[in-house]
Amino acid sequence: MPEIIFNGPAGRLEGRYQPSKQKSAPIAIILHPHPQFGGTMNNQIVYQLFYMFQKRGFTTLRFNFRGIGRSQGEFDHGAGELSDAASALDWVQSLHPDSKSCWVAGYSFGAWIGMQLLMRRPEIEGFMAVAPQPNIYDFSFLAPCPSSGLIINGDADKVAPEKDVNGLVDKLKAQKGILITHKTVPGANHFFNGQIETLMAECEDYLDRRLNGELTPEPAAKRIR
Repeated sequence: MPEIIFNGPAGRLEGRYQPSKQKSAPIAIILHPHPQFGGTMNNQIVYQLFYMFQKRGFTTLRFNFRGIGRSQGEFDHGAGELSDAASALDWVQSLHPDSKSCWVAGYSFGAWIGMQLLMRRPEIEGFMAVAPQPNIYDFSFLAPCPSSGLIINGDADKVAPEKDVNGLVDKLKAQKGILITHKTVPGANHFFNGQIETLMAECEDYLDRRLNGELTPEPAAKRIR
């Protein structure tokens, strides 16, 4: 899988990129956990998400946020990392102008960045938020959330407690025009120790069903006169 360097807003960014054989294939961007707590693009969950999209024919990119690995710059508490993610999507789109749609998947801190990217880029039609942290990060910008997606967490997560994730899910489920799928992995902590296979099985099932046209809101029924 090609190692790549592309220009970001604070200098060069390092990534791993796998183009699809199909010119018009959808794009998937995978976002890693918190840079100051050991998060990198080589995190096992980030790698597995990358591989999942790649296997299904997506043009797929994972990259290191600023200040991690060979990526230049310094940690910027989310604002700069969101700019990094936008630059990453711009870079892939510049190479794949025929690609019309995109997915974003993020884990922990990456889920927060991914949901912000979702608000700014209408071409993103699906998302996966793995172990988001609404107890730490403000998700109130999702008003409304523009796309359907999967939120998945462990019920033994002490970093992002289940009740906080459930509160976020309930708020999003009340919004019209999208379908939020929520899955809980029994016994899983924030790192899904010993549970990554279960996590990925849920993510793969969700993606396959979405690609099959399922798990999106029913079109509004026509009113009978």
